[in-house]
Amino acid sequence: MTAAPPRVLVAGIGNIFLGDDGFGVETVRRLAAQPLPPGTELADIGVRGVHLAYRMLDGYDTVVLVDAVPGGGPPGTVRTVEPDGAGPPAGQVAVDGHHMTPDAVLALLDHLSETTGAGRPRRILVVGCVPANLDEGIGLSAPVEAAVDEAVRLLTTLLHEATDTPAGAPGPAGSPAART
Repeated sequence: MTAAPPRVLVAGIGNIFLGDDGFGVETVRRLAAQPLPPGTELADIGVRGVHLAYRMLDGYDTVVLVDAVPGGGPPGTVRTVEPDGAGPPAGQVAVDGHHMTPDAVLALLDHLSETTGAGRPRRILVVGCVPANLDEGIGLSAPVEAAVDEAVRLLTTLLHEATDTPAGAPGPAGSPAART
């Protein structure tokens, strides 16, 4: 009997109507075209941060949040952060379904985990890109557009590490990952 592969959720976060804030959603859309390891699920979360916090309680081993994140270099800089859990307490986070940052989602996740007894994912990562433009409008700026392919390559590597599968090894019969 073979053990089930680790469950990994990659969640694209952001508002596509606010320029580079759509980075996470676009990155996950492009990642969907890649062969991904078994157990990988992709989700276009958009601005549904509360939904994401509840979904993260569904037994995932690893969750990767993909979002535009301020600071840390020039626009288009891609970085990976493993949150340390030192964010604001859930009671101090304004739960706004359309403006939840990864920190706010994680604070809500902590609160939900404590109050429901459901387990958090073993590992949570944030793959972020420094935005150039967050003004109203659809479409990514040139530096953030260029960063999407870099982020897809990074995510592909992270997913193979998280599922302990060799890079380039597709899911069963080359099937794409589950998408929601």
